[in-house]
Amino acid sequence: MHGPGAGPSDCQRPCGVDADDAGHHSLLIRRNSTTGELAFYRCWTPRPATLAHLVRVAGIRWTVEGGFQAAKGQVGLDQHQIRRWDSWHRFTTLALAALAILAICAADAAAEEPTDTAMIKLTVNEIRRLINILVFRPIHDLAHRLRWSEWRRRHQARARHSHYTRRLNLELQP
Repeated sequence: MHGPGAGPSDCQRPCGVDADDAGHHSLLIRRNSTTGELAFYRCWTPRPATLAHLVRVAGIRWTVEGGFQAAKGQVGLDQHQIRRWDSWHRFTTLALAALAILAICAADAAAEEPTDTAMIKLTVNEIRRLINILVFRPIHDLAHRLRWSEWRRRHQARARHSHYTRRLNLELQP
């Protein structure tokens, strides 16, 4: 990685600077701690940037990618058969608005103090399922569906705890 405070063994040479753009280019390399796989980021900034700033911005990229993946899975962002710009723009706007509503509901539910710590908070996925059950497909056995949602969230909390424990134990091994 390239940046202030990085020693010669810690950094890679920055990419060549194009004479026309008057910016600063850097090459950021991230290694996955479990697989050893390398990810490369070519960075450009109008002014010199610190290594910490470049790393923070590269991390934000994954948040954006996660948002698009959520939109594809939760609100069908990738389920369009559109041939014109206006239609695509309307469809994408509606899909992202639906995801925003789900995200606001999840954030609102997360803001409340948890009464049961053995259960994960409501996620966008679970809120979409509940809306689908309660609004779009009304059922006679609503109590059963709500108990099923609670069971699934408890199971996910146990799975997350086990996953974190396993990852921590792997990282602590020599």
